[in-house]
Amino acid sequence: MHIAVLMGGWSAERSVSLQSGNGVADALESLGYRVTRIDMDRDVAAHLAKAQPDLVFNALHGSPGEDGTVQGMLDLMGLRYTHSGLSTSVIAIDKVLTKQALVPHGVPMPGGRIVRSADLFERDPLPRPYVLKPVNEGSSVGVAIVTDEGNYGNPIPQGSAGPWAEFDELLAEPYIRGRELTTAVLGNRALGVTELKPRNGWYDFDAKYTDGLTEHVCPAQIPDEIADACKSLALEAHRLLGCKGASRSDFRWDDERGVDGLFLLEVNTQPGMTPLSLVPEQARHLGMSYPELVQAIVDEAITGAGTP
Repeated sequence: MHIAVLMGGWSAERSVSLQSGNGVADALESLGYRVTRIDMDRDVAAHLAKAQPDLVFNALHGSPGEDGTVQGMLDLMGLRYTHSGLSTSVIAIDKVLTKQALVPHGVPMPGGRIVRSADLFERDPLPRPYVLKPVNEGSSVGVAIVTDEGNYGNPIPQGSAGPWAEFDELLAEPYIRGRELTTAVLGNRALGVTELKPRNGWYDFDAKYTDGLTEHVCPAQIPDEIADACKSLALEAHRLLGCKGASRSDFRWDDERGVDGLFLLEVNTQPGMTPLSLVPEQARHLGMSYPELVQAIVDEAITGAGTP
């Protein structure tokens, strides 16, 4: 079987995608597949047409590989591919659409609203502390935590560095104190719960992808009811959004409030597959090797059946 691995691209997560893609390609080759590695550029459709793979393993992160654009192209080309399809990708990459899809079904998520970046220079949109983030970026790209201490000034001054300098609109959410938890789903199975403990600051892009900057506690040392709630909510979000293959749900847990303090932040439909990534780590804890994880994702893309 011939599998093309799509990686790279031009999003802010390009370097991570290259790590994921090359790791996946190595695993597929070790499993005996014929593999074509494609670093996505604007001629990606031509590269795929030339390769004529039986399956595309989508190892892209961020736009356009995670937002439905590439999925639509692959659909038009009649190519099978791993992970979620077009409509799921469009919704899950957009934090507002995700809230609209999940909150009415009882999935707890932070409140918030869209704000114009220019308005931030006049007044705070929410009481401090609050979080500002792009509506449709992943891996904590462009996230700012605005605190009571006025770390960005009060109000935020024009010309200061932050996501307001890059995006015309941002999502403002109340800051949730507490602990960072994440749960991977593979097919129809929640793999586990990991707690993420950044050694400095918070769990931003550098903390996610720089070795030694974040301690991963897997499984998380948390009450059983919180672990069970994370798994249940991650599975429900995966199902409601129509995710395929692997997804990863990120949570904040205010440990002073028990289960009422657990909030889903976002669902990642193209979770990382790097040596520091959380899905391979949780799979490994359950005795599943990296090649076995890759094989499971391929199997679901071929058969459409979830992982038992």
